[in-house]
Amino acid sequence: MTAADANDVDAFIEDWTDAYFLRTREIVAKFGDIQVTYAIFMRRPVVSAPRLAIDWLNDIIAARGSTVKIDLLFEEGRWVGAGEPLMYITGSFHDLCDLETLFLQKIGPACVSAYNAFTMCQELPNVAFLAMDARHCAGTEMAEIMAYAASVGSDRAKRKSAAVGFIGNATNATARYFGRDSGLGTMPHALIGYAGSTVRAAEMFHEAHPDQPLTVLVDYFGLEVSDALAVCHRFPEIAAEGRLSVRIDTPGGRFLEGLDPANSYAVLDRNAPRSIRGYRNEGELRHLIGPGVSAAAVWHMREALNNAGFPAVKIVASSGFGPEKCKVMALADTPINVIGTGSYLPERWAETYATADIVEYDGQPRVKVGREFLLRKPPVS
Repeated sequence: MTAADANDVDAFIEDWTDAYFLRTREIVAKFGDIQVTYAIFMRRPVVSAPRLAIDWLNDIIAARGSTVKIDLLFEEGRWVGAGEPLMYITGSFHDLCDLETLFLQKIGPACVSAYNAFTMCQELPNVAFLAMDARHCAGTEMAEIMAYAASVGSDRAKRKSAAVGFIGNATNATARYFGRDSGLGTMPHALIGYAGSTVRAAEMFHEAHPDQPLTVLVDYFGLEVSDALAVCHRFPEIAAEGRLSVRIDTPGGRFLEGLDPANSYAVLDRNAPRSIRGYRNEGELRHLIGPGVSAAAVWHMREALNNAGFPAVKIVASSGFGPEKCKVMALADTPINVIGTGSYLPERWAETYATADIVEYDGQPRVKVGREFLLRKPPVS
């Protein structure tokens, strides 16, 4: 990095960091620099996802011609308890003090999203997940952090329970986090509207991309089952080969074709009776037998496909699949092959707030009252 590049970086930091850190840097420059140690922690359990933040910090410190020591207490993918220091960072107070704002932005959201992604994959270990969060992100930097987080949570689930996990994501820019060269996906609802029918949209896609597996959205006209079967009859060979999938994205304002509360109960009673025998709270019941993409809706689609002679056709489900919904789908042994989700993104953003406190000044332990738990623990003899 050239001196001009370093100046550009410093100018960026000056624009986007909290003003009191800038003033602190000026004070330290005037009265003398010291070595400090920061403890980084969060107030809720998370999965450690520090790589992007650490890489950024190392690049900035190198550009400033300085050094930093990072003592990472929880390697990437490890579970971290609430209040436990993720890492200690030691270096020049002058070179570190104005980096706290931007560093923390890259830590908290990633760790919470990794936790959510892990939880979802763990609940449904036999289901493949596709990260479709980009449209819900506040800019490209957040989109990269979220894709990275999903890959970290997914890898943990693969290690812990041999889960299928996340098989890819929707954008080319972040596909590398899932070992791919490009994003995955077939068609949006707009293509159905453009084509004028679900079958015609499937024909257009297949003509344009004949070598690609065919995943067809079937909820545009509110005829999920009818349109799914129409596509299967149009492409019987692809259906028999298992290269055809139907994607259900039914909005929460209506039931999937052929369902209502009574029929939804009946579907689950036939296929997953234990899921409706015990006590279920309101949220769980909605995911089981409510409108939208419920467990009953997926089972209803599976029954229809099987009864029509298309057992090899896969079901892709999307719409609101976060940790809670995935847990309920597991309760009903829901026959989903792939879940498209952006709902591993933190629902309560306040949970993503990471905190940094200095715990040592020139090697002397010192921290504000109430944060003594962040001090380094003496080694166990």
